[in-house]
Amino acid sequence: MGIDFKMFLGWGFVLFLVLASSSSSEAETSRICYGIPGLPGVPGISGKDGRDGQKGAKGEPGKPAVRGSQGPPGEQGEPGMPGIPGKNGPRGPAGEPGDLGPKGMVGEPGDTGSYKRNHQSAFTVMRQTSQYPAKNTPVVFNKAITNTNGDYDISTGKFVCRISGLYYFTFHTSHTANLCVNMYQDREKVASFCDHMANTKQVSSGGILLQMTEGQQVWLEVNDYNGMVGIAGSDSVFSGFLLFPD
Repeated sequence: MGIDFKMFLGWGFVLFLVLASSSSSEAETSRICYGIPGLPGVPGISGKDGRDGQKGAKGEPGKPAVRGSQGPPGEQGEPGMPGIPGKNGPRGPAGEPGDLGPKGMVGEPGDTGSYKRNHQSAFTVMRQTSQYPAKNTPVVFNKAITNTNGDYDISTGKFVCRISGLYYFTFHTSHTANLCVNMYQDREKVASFCDHMANTKQVSSGGILLQMTEGQQVWLEVNDYNGMVGIAGSDSVFSGFLLFPD
C-alpha cells in the first residue's frame, strides 16, 4: 500500500512539471493564463416545442378486436311519433250475427193501397153472333163477362199483358161446321185445336199455360175451318188469368 501511494505521488509530480512547463511556455507566448475547467453548470430552461412534423406513413392494420359480451338492456326510451297509416288489409270473415235489437216504434199508417187489384189480371169474354168468324184474323169476343183492369180488348179480340208472369188461357166453343182454333202469342202459333163435325152441333175446347212479359199479346184465330157460333144454348167463350206474377 505504501509503495503504490509513493508511485502515485511520483507520477503526479512528473505530470505537474510537464503541465507547468507547458503553461509557462504558452504564458510567455500569449500572455494569457487559463485556469482549471470549472464544474458543469446548471441545466437551462427547456425550449419551446418545435413545429409539427410531416404526417407519417400509414401503419399496419391492428389485430381484430375481440367482441365483448352483450351488456344489459338500456332504459326504455320515449315513444316515437305515430307512423303513416298502412294500406287496408284484406277483408276479414263475417262475424257472428249480433243480438236482436229492441223492437222499434210503430210507424204511421200508410196510404190505402191497391196492391191486390194492381196485381190481378183475369178475363172471360163471350162471342154473341151466328156468323162465322173471318179466317186468319183475331176472333173478336164482343161481350165481356169478367175483364179485370180491361186487359182484354173487345174491339180487337186481343189480350194485352200488363203484369209479367205465368198465365193460363182456355176456350170453349160451339160450332155447326168443322172448326180449327189456333192460339197465337205475338204472331207465334203456340197451340192448335181442330174438331170435325159428327153432329149438327158440337163443342170444342182447349187450354195452355204461357209465360208472358209486359206488352205481349194473345188471341185466337181460325183457318178455313171456321164453323164457330155464339147463339142461345150454344155459347163460345174465351178466358185467361194470371197464376203467378214475376
